[in-house]
Amino acid sequence: MYAVFATGGKQYRVSEGDVVFVEKMPGEIDDEVVFANILTVVQDGDVKIGTPYLDGAKITAKVVKQGKDKKILVYKYKSKANYRRKQGHRQPYTQVTIEKIEA
Repeated sequence: MYAVFATGGKQYRVSEGDVVFVEKMPGEIDDEVVFANILTVVQDGDVKIGTPYLDGAKITAKVVKQGKDKKILVYKYKSKANYRRKQGHRQPYTQVTIEKIEA
């Protein structure tokens, strides 16, 4: 059994027990999170597709970690104009473990 859900502008395909890194969400470690924007659920060959979301379906997950990704450098440069800008960015994330898929 697996499901596809949307959060933070992205879509994730998960099964029970999976560990997923999603965009930063409010919540402390060991808090329970419920995802309600379920797009698709597949269970034993039975496919349910929402328009756009499934009614009554939800995914229950547990927050494992709140953190930041590796730093990336954004460098702007224009030749012959003495223009240089350097900026770093670390994307925040929330690591969750999928506990239960209800369809």
